[in-house]
Amino acid sequence: MTDSAPKVGFVSLGCPKATVDSEQVITQLRAEGYQIVPEFEDADMVIVNTCGFIETAVEESLETIDEAVRENGRVVVTGCLGSRAELVRQRFPDLLAVTGPNARDDVMQAVHRHLPAPHDPFIDLVPKQGVRLTPRHYAYLKISEGCNHRCSFCIIPSLRGDLVSRPIDDVLDEAQVLADAGIREILVISQDTSAYGVDLAYATRFWRGQPLQTRFYDLARALGQFGTWVRLHYVYPYPHVDDVIPLMAEGFILPYLDIPFQHASQPILKAMKRPGNRDRVLERIARWREICPELVLRSTFIVGFPGETEADFEELLEFLDAAQLDRVGCFTYSAVDGAAANALANPVPDALKQERYHRFMLKQQAISAARLQRRIGQKLEVLVETPTQSGYLGRSYADAPEIDGLVHIETLDPLAIGEFCRVEITGADEYDLYAVPSR
Repeated sequence: MTDSAPKVGFVSLGCPKATVDSEQVITQLRAEGYQIVPEFEDADMVIVNTCGFIETAVEESLETIDEAVRENGRVVVTGCLGSRAELVRQRFPDLLAVTGPNARDDVMQAVHRHLPAPHDPFIDLVPKQGVRLTPRHYAYLKISEGCNHRCSFCIIPSLRGDLVSRPIDDVLDEAQVLADAGIREILVISQDTSAYGVDLAYATRFWRGQPLQTRFYDLARALGQFGTWVRLHYVYPYPHVDDVIPLMAEGFILPYLDIPFQHASQPILKAMKRPGNRDRVLERIARWREICPELVLRSTFIVGFPGETEADFEELLEFLDAAQLDRVGCFTYSAVDGAAANALANPVPDALKQERYHRFMLKQQAISAARLQRRIGQKLEVLVETPTQSGYLGRSYADAPEIDGLVHIETLDPLAIGEFCRVEITGADEYDLYAVPSR
């Protein structure tokens, strides 16, 4: 690739699903001979992949677009905020193009219109696994697009549409390419991972001679063949999730589940239009841990949802005590333009939202700290991430990148980045573990 090749600046905001969309666009740009540059002023054009889910994300996206327009002027906007094209165009009337999420072809059409490709694409111009925005040792694997739920606080279906699952053989082909490229961890993502295949009526496909149904269980078991860590994100607690717990106990996939429970009070869950029953959830968690004692559970919750009473919030705190979740994220409710929850009565005052958020986090910090203390003395496989002054940072099977904790490895010996190292846990705090290489 020569210095005369057209240069594209690229900014990727939002969730891992948006990251995958960005990777697909960047891979196509590189395949066609475009250069990707880090600075707006060095680029012939800038692409901003936006997030539009909550107001803070919208503001970040708008600020980034504004910066790109001021420093470059030739800007294409894509992603979830792009679905609200009228809002974006009103504020930035001179954009080259605005597209929605999962719109690689539309983005490329805009690029070709305003910055012609230097040559026809050839597959050998980029790695077989495509261009990734993640480190070389892990990658996100998106198995579906969209969502069939209509949670009252969420506008994802209006941004990304209803559930559209990829055929299972197509997903496994990509996983094989990733494994062959040396990826050590595959993070399975979608908007609703455990609903995978329902839109395809769980159609049977053949992959390397294996008949596999396009469904959650078959996919999880098949991904266990590649010799990588396989981590499941965004899993709704449908009954059939029970079936994958034995796969975790047997070592096919990581004993880690990311389940967005969102709340525990039945009136609030009903107002959210969320499935779930507190007592049944607790029973299932207990059963899962009986089958797979090493299981780590991560979840997210919303406090201050419209109509949330002190009794509702206390029930949520009681749920935390009973569930003893390992990793938890919490958000205060914020109105999202277009969400049905905006019309609900009895909004919670901002000050009370913040007060409940802090009470929630104090409760969960104590639970997380106690659970991590139990790790002291254990020996764990850790994926080494980056060097530090006193050693390295890594992640155990209990730690998803960027959202969970870290393992601080104290050592003077060199360790290979992106490879596994067995360590002994020597200490813990509310979020992280401390370790030395195991002798």
